[in-house]
Amino acid sequence: MTFFNDQSELQGTYIGRVWDAAAQGPSVVTLREGRVIDITSKAAPLVRDICEMDDPTAYVRTAEGVDIGALADLEAAPAGDLSQTHFIAPCDLQSVKACGVTFASSMVERVIEERAAGDPQAAEAIRARVGAVIGNSLRDIEAGSEQAEKVKEALIGEGLWSQYLEVGIGPDAEVFSKAQILSSVGPNAEVGLHPISNWNNPEPEVVLAVSSDGRIVGATLGNDVNLRDVEGRSALLLSKAKDNNASCAIGPFIRLFDDGYSLDDVREAELDLTVTGEDGFTLKGHSSMREISRDPADLVRQTLGPHHQYPDGIVLFLGTLFAPTQDRDVPGEGFTHKLGDVVTISAKGLGRLQNTVRLSTECAEWRFGVSHLMRNLAKRGLL
Repeated sequence: MTFFNDQSELQGTYIGRVWDAAAQGPSVVTLREGRVIDITSKAAPLVRDICEMDDPTAYVRTAEGVDIGALADLEAAPAGDLSQTHFIAPCDLQSVKACGVTFASSMVERVIEERAAGDPQAAEAIRARVGAVIGNSLRDIEAGSEQAEKVKEALIGEGLWSQYLEVGIGPDAEVFSKAQILSSVGPNAEVGLHPISNWNNPEPEVVLAVSSDGRIVGATLGNDVNLRDVEGRSALLLSKAKDNNASCAIGPFIRLFDDGYSLDDVREAELDLTVTGEDGFTLKGHSSMREISRDPADLVRQTLGPHHQYPDGIVLFLGTLFAPTQDRDVPGEGFTHKLGDVVTISAKGLGRLQNTVRLSTECAEWRFGVSHLMRNLAKRGLL
C-alpha cells in the first residue's frame, strides 16, 4: 500500500515517525526525493519539539539527517513488528482531541442514533421522520448565530430537541479526548473495536497539528473509530465509545504548512473512504470539508487558549460528514464493521491512511507510554 495517490504530493514538507528497530524506540523522519530521512536530534528529538518552533517547515527542510531507506520499502514494512523499522503515528506528546457534530448531515445521524438508543433497526424506522424535519436545512447555518438559535427553537417545537443539535448549531463545539498520548496507531496498523459493540463505523477526518500557543502548523488524516450503538445508548458513554485500545489511527505524515499547502487547502479538502471486507462487501464514502459548520480555526480556539493550556500542543480531529446508511447484511440495519475490514482514507495533499479492523482485545497492546519514551530518548543521548 502506497501512502500517496500522486507522486507530485511528495513535493510537500512532511514530518512523521518510525519505530526504529535498532534503537527500539521512535525516530522523527521527513521525506526527500522519495527517501525517508531520520532527522532525530538532541535539538529536536520529538515531533512535538518541531511543531513548537517558530518555523517548523524551514527547520524540517534544512535539518541534517540520515537516509534510512526508500519510502516504497518502508511503506511495506509490517506495522507492530518491533524487530523491523516501520511507520507509526506521526504525533507524539501532543494531546489527541476530537470535535464531534461539526457537519449538519452527521448531526442528523447523531440525533437518530440517540433516538434509536443504539438499535439499528429502530434507527431506520425514525430516519425518514427526523430527516423530513431537519434534512440539510442546517448546512448553510453558522453555528451559534441568531439564525441557528431560531432553527433550534423550531426543532424543539417539533419535539426533536437533542444534545447533538445543541453542539451542532449552538455556540459551543463538542470537543473530547479521543486517545491517550502516544496511544494512536499509524498507517498499516490494526484498528480496534471494543468487543461489546455490534454497530460501528470508521470516521474519515482531517486532523490538525497545533502548537501550544495555538498556531496550526500542519495537517494529516485520521480515523476516529466510532461505536454507534454504545454512544447511541447514552452520550455519557462517549469515552467508552471513542477511547479504546487501537481505536485511533493517524497518518501517514503531518504535512507542514508552506507555500504549497495551507489551512485554506484544509478548508477545501475532499476525503474519500473505502471499506473492503473479507466477505466481498465494499463501502464507498466521502467527506467534504467545504460543508463543515464550524471553521477549523474556530474549533482550535474553542479547544486551546486562555481557558485551557496544552504545553505540548494538540492534534485535533475536525469531525466528518460521513455517516454510513448503506445496508451490509440485513435490510434496514445499515452498515457495521466486520473483522478483517480494510479501511482506506485518502485526500489530495495528505496521502492515504490504511488500517485493518480487529477487536481492541486482539490488537497489539499499548505498552510504550511517556515514561518509556523518556527513558528511551535518554538512553540514546537525546535528552
